[in-house]
Amino acid sequence: MLIPLGFLIVAVSVFGGFVLAGGSLGPLVQPTEIVMICGAALGAFIASNNGKAIKATLKTAGKLKRTNGYDREIYMELMALQYTLLAKMRRGGMLAIERDVENPEESAIFTQYPRILADPMIMEFLRDYLRLMVSGGMDPMEIDELMLHEIEAFEHEAHIPADALGKVGDALPAFGIVAAVLGVVRALSTVDGGVEQMGLMIAHALVGTFLGILLAYGFVNPLASRIDRQVHEAVKMLQCIRVTLLATLNGYAPQLAVEFGRKALHTAERPSFSELEEHVRATRSPESQAA
Repeated sequence: MLIPLGFLIVAVSVFGGFVLAGGSLGPLVQPTEIVMICGAALGAFIASNNGKAIKATLKTAGKLKRTNGYDREIYMELMALQYTLLAKMRRGGMLAIERDVENPEESAIFTQYPRILADPMIMEFLRDYLRLMVSGGMDPMEIDELMLHEIEAFEHEAHIPADALGKVGDALPAFGIVAAVLGVVRALSTVDGGVEQMGLMIAHALVGTFLGILLAYGFVNPLASRIDRQVHEAVKMLQCIRVTLLATLNGYAPQLAVEFGRKALHTAERPSFSELEEHVRATRSPESQAA
């Protein structure tokens, strides 16, 4: 919702201000300039990226839009889920959570947290490393190194769309200049048309420079920056899981392990120590409630 709103504010501010200053929008409507600038940008995007990067860029909105919902509530749910799983593991041993991990849709624990269950990125990462913990045979440092490598690989891959769009945004002003130069060349080649016609054609040509700059800094670069922010949100979520599991592997009690996870959060979403402690104490596994 914020992306369309931001784009609308940019368009209204620029074009509305131009109209209020006495300008007419008619001369700004130059389809040929738009074709040249956008077509050149699209061609440069295709030429500078391989098939994987192009597909990743096209799919990035659907893949990362869920990170918009990574707020304090979902982090509290995540830490409550991990506390419940780790407490069950501490009481009944590593194998106690095996069935929950293998069939989360049928688990009485996971189904208490539908937002977590509906997020494939969180579920895949959490379940993979819980499986390794259940299977045993790996040193905590080895598991931590593996988690770091996976997070680094995810971050690198998720940054590809932002990098691709950012480069296109940086090139758009230059493409606008190209379109403007071509327009000026066309105007100068028709000197017989008179000063008035030449002035109009040069004004139309300058629209290319305007459009290139506006598209770059008003639309494409902000979109690339937004994707970059979403990547950081996703990485922060994975880091929260990582430090919680690592604390458990090093022998800390579930209450302290989720405190490690709390410290990995940004201050905007981080609950206070007492808030988290109260929330965790209120969390009981279905087995405990039945007892």
